[in-house]
Amino acid sequence: MSDLNTSPDLEPASRALTSVLLGVTDHQLTLPTPCAGWVVGDLLDHLVGLTIAFRIAAEKAPDAAPGGPGNPTVANLDPEWRTILPAQLDDLVAAWRVPSAWTGDTAAGGVVLPAQIMGVVALNEVVIHAWDLARATGQTYDVDPQTVESVHGLVSQQGSSEGTPGLFGPSITLPAEAALLDRVIGLTGRDPAWTSAVAIGDARG
Repeated sequence: MSDLNTSPDLEPASRALTSVLLGVTDHQLTLPTPCAGWVVGDLLDHLVGLTIAFRIAAEKAPDAAPGGPGNPTVANLDPEWRTILPAQLDDLVAAWRVPSAWTGDTAAGGVVLPAQIMGVVALNEVVIHAWDLARATGQTYDVDPQTVESVHGLVSQQGSSEGTPGLFGPSITLPAEAALLDRVIGLTGRDPAWTSAVAIGDARG
């Protein structure tokens, strides 16, 4: 299990998410996702907001934070998301590479946490939602083992069978021999075997 007192680099996870973003087509925006009640466009709108919020958390600039998160929806998704999201992911990575980002306390989404933990929460959001997006659109998702270890350190401590309000649904425990990414996904309350039949059909052409 990874130590939450480390300061992981967010670039590999952000790069993996950007790769998935490049494979999303316009007609996939209304496909279901592993996030209950959300379609692909809702998830993308959420990613636009969270990449800003967690960058601001790294910079510890609460006055610059946007208003409440609201309800992500495809109806509010910026039509330039394909350009906006990769750029915001780059900014997120750069912000968390500043050593002071990992010191003291900081806030995101109305929650105050030690910055050392908040940075891993940001990493977790990028990893898990990249997986969500890949599954929803019938794409493969590859992320480096060190990143998965870092996220596992968080979810293994925060996940529970009752769920963690604002973070995870009721956890699904997989056998120890299961792939670590699958175990991480299960601990967030998602079914690692989740697939979108529509997306699979799209991928097969």
